[in-house]
Amino acid sequence: MNQTTPASGGAVPTRDELRAHLVRTMIAGDVATPRQNNLLHYRRMANGNPYYQFGLELKPSWSERSVLEMMVERCGVHPDPMHLYGDDTIDPEITLDTLEAMGERIGLAARRKERVVVATGHPSTLTPLYQAVARALREAGCRVLTPAAGWTYEVDAGYGGSELRRIVYGAPGVAMLEGEDLRTHHTHDSRPMEAMLRELADTGSEGNAEAKPDIWPDLAIADHGWAGAAGQAGIDTVGFADCNDPALFAGAAEGKIDVVVPLDDGVSAHHYTPLTAYILDRAGLRPSG
Repeated sequence: MNQTTPASGGAVPTRDELRAHLVRTMIAGDVATPRQNNLLHYRRMANGNPYYQFGLELKPSWSERSVLEMMVERCGVHPDPMHLYGDDTIDPEITLDTLEAMGERIGLAARRKERVVVATGHPSTLTPLYQAVARALREAGCRVLTPAAGWTYEVDAGYGGSELRRIVYGAPGVAMLEGEDLRTHHTHDSRPMEAMLRELADTGSEGNAEAKPDIWPDLAIADHGWAGAAGQAGIDTVGFADCNDPALFAGAAEGKIDVVVPLDDGVSAHHYTPLTAYILDRAGLRPSG
């Protein structure tokens, strides 16, 4: 791996250095996600709850047990079905392998000068990573698409109320949701990506619904429902998922998602800087700045 210097000013870590960082910061290894929360989400996904399927139309054959077995294989959670409480695990070797696979797919996009959409449901933690990747791809000649900017819809706010959410783009083209309070918000929802893709689909020649859109993403880099909806639409999709979010891993198992990197997606944003450098280096891209 090249010892280049990322925008943060630090050197690109070796695989061993990054593994140590993942474990030290609890991005992987022993993570803070409660086992009981993981198992609850696995059961709800297997039962077909749309909130836990992230916009993917998954096969009805998933059971809570088969979801757990799949998550052991693809994420590295604790394999014992009788481990019901306490913290859980993410295998850092799987995280490293999939980070490398993600970087290679992003590098392919750069060489091909592909059209890309970038989006996150974790704006408070993962946005800097996505922004660095989007900038590097744009500088490599890729087109970072920004459809449906300003599109709004209502979400349940509890107690019978609702709140407005809108699609906004952080420079240089990272989609996220903004609320009426003008703050960005966490979301699992697939509807925003579906709205983005509908707008792009409407560019089909002469309004023919069967025509290929004039502008369509070659690659989506995303998480949560943003990634699920893109993968369901047949777009090459790479993304991140925590060990309590099994849908994207199930989508990968079914061939709808290309790469899913398992990690704790809720640690402090600066802890993802070495991962960003590692991805860009694997992609053969220079960081901006």
